Amino acid sequence: MTEATGTDTDTPSAPDGELTLRTLAMPGDANPAGDIFGGWVMAQMDLAAGIRAGERARCRVVTAAVKEMAFQRPVKIGDTLSIYTNIARIGRTSLTLQVEAWVNRSRIGRKEKVTEGTFIMVALDEHGNAKPVPQE
Repeated sequence: MTEATGTDTDTPSAPDGELTLRTLAMPGDANPAGDIFGGWVMAQMDLAAGIRAGERARCRVVTAAVKEMAFQRPVKIGDTLSIYTNIARIGRTSLTLQVEAWVNRSRIGRKEKVTEGTFIMVALDEHGNAKPVPQE
């Protein structure tokens, strides 16, 4: 944190990518201390990655891997969770997405990045086999 501003100097001030999903953190998704379970946040990120990859691949997609994910801040009950996606790479049958999770703190009105990760999605045909991602 910088002394003058009271803000983190390493924290980006704006999300990178396209807003793909927004949802509200509810009491049923939290532990007794009011922190939202990391698995719930990761599930929202996976949903957003699937939406964006499916739109780009124009077919069903599945999650093949999640890499390099670390939680930087907690999500609290009442926070609005926004998931941003950016297609980083398109392979023959896969798409690699950078996914960021940000919250709008309902009590203080500040946007904070809580985590990010790399999601690898694979395009599937109607039989569940990997299929080529179409050219744009």
